[in-house]
Amino acid sequence: MMNLSTETIPFARPSLGKEEEDAVLRVMRSGWLTTGAEALAFEKEFETYTGATHALAVNSATAGLHLVLEALGLKPGDKVLVPTYTFTASAEVIRYCGADPVFVDPAEGSMNMDPAECEKIIRALQKEGSAIKGIMAVHIAGDPEFLEELWTLSRKYNLFLIEDAAHCFPVNSERGMIGTWTDAAVYSFYANKTITTGEGGMVVTGSEKIRDRVNVMRLHGINKAVWARYTETGAPWEYDVIAPGFKYNMSDMAAAIGRVQLRRAVEFLNKRKEAAQTYLNILGNSEVSELLDLPRWKEDHAWHLFIITLKLEKLNISRNDFIRMLNERGVGTSVHFKPLHMMSYYKKYYSLKEEDYPLSSELYRRVVSLPLFPDMSREQIQRVCETVIDLLKAGMS
Repeated sequence: MMNLSTETIPFARPSLGKEEEDAVLRVMRSGWLTTGAEALAFEKEFETYTGATHALAVNSATAGLHLVLEALGLKPGDKVLVPTYTFTASAEVIRYCGADPVFVDPAEGSMNMDPAECEKIIRALQKEGSAIKGIMAVHIAGDPEFLEELWTLSRKYNLFLIEDAAHCFPVNSERGMIGTWTDAAVYSFYANKTITTGEGGMVVTGSEKIRDRVNVMRLHGINKAVWARYTETGAPWEYDVIAPGFKYNMSDMAAAIGRVQLRRAVEFLNKRKEAAQTYLNILGNSEVSELLDLPRWKEDHAWHLFIITLKLEKLNISRNDFIRMLNERGVGTSVHFKPLHMMSYYKKYYSLKEEDYPLSSELYRRVVSLPLFPDMSREQIQRVCETVIDLLKAGMS
């Protein structure tokens, strides 16, 4: 086995053990692999855990967001406010419906969409008669900052508010768990998320209308549980297709893993918080603390990501140089995110300019996401910090 001083530290790694293995084997031996009893149980357990009125398992968070927007009746010509500083899934699902994303820069000192800028844009769009229908909040890195303000805006201007909560599970607020008190939210269970099913997601909503439409559309628009064809007596093959739906269901294999991961969610959260605090303590008290901005400690934060922001004006290396040198020293990294207004599709289709989104354009050139996962050891965190400190010291102007 390689010594930790030379072994590569991955950017992310899922925490999977014997319980998850046993759950998968149970499903394999049952003879039923696709959506069935395990997926239904996962949904019920998720409702209980989060306090959500309705939970619907899907095969990705992207699928879940698409389903929610379709259920809300989003159509060509409609507009939805969405951060430019996010992953492409947040905006692409709006385009799936033929509608248009309206990109918004983050607030100063934050990575989340600026509510004040949102209100300016809403007023301008309504004044010109545009069909502004809703807002999509994205909780970057697991921080639900400004959700309350966006909720207030959505009620003031009669807009829907949905949450791309891919990074933000499980986080509590005074109103309840984040994701459970707006019009709808979608969590991600992708391999690097706070809990995982490999691929998967969960839609939560208090709306029966959204629940019923998502339930039908996630599996071909069929009006009954498809797996019942193989278990019911009588004429179970009799069903109706009431809309041209999608193939967005979660398998029992994935759900079985999810049920175990759900029971471990607080364990994972506490480990992520401990890792984030260790990073903050070491880097914040180091001799290079003036060369970077660190995230502010928050208790109501999922700590899915730990993102540092380099003060490039004090360095003689670029962000990309810094990442390359970290990788050469066996430290995995990532960048969250290249803003969507800089992506060729959106840039060309909507004639977008970087100068119209100055905060996210500048953030992109400075940010680095450091490794963070539940089973990360203190020794690994210490090594990452030492590497960061050494490289920044060497790169001082």
